[in-house]
Amino acid sequence: MSHKVIHTEQAPKAIGPYSQAIGFGDLVFCSGQIPLDPQTMQIVGGDIQSQTTQVLNNLKAVLNAAGADLSTVLKTTVFLKNFNDFQTMNGIYENFFGDNKPARSTVEVARLPRDVLVEIECIASRK
Repeated sequence: MSHKVIHTEQAPKAIGPYSQAIGFGDLVFCSGQIPLDPQTMQIVGGDIQSQTTQVLNNLKAVLNAAGADLSTVLKTTVFLKNFNDFQTMNGIYENFFGDNKPARSTVEVARLPRDVLVEIECIASRK
């Protein structure tokens, strides 16, 4: 079985030597998404609400390009610049995922790319 590079113009292009996602069999491994507008490649918003929303919209676009969606996500990792933002991020996250409750790790980190407030990566299954 070989892997397939997943790419969509509906999500920000990679800002380093990595792919937006890799498909392998029925699994999709999504790289971390940060709150970049896919059209301008500029950071969206300066608050956790707008940044979390953009991150999840970006992740959704990558998943759709891979033949998956948020309902098929199995595991996420959330990286927060400040754990005091957890409750706000968690509320937005819950609205996006609805009834799907994937396994999740959430960690506070010293710094994220472009000094954003949140980054989220995931593993999903194809529909």
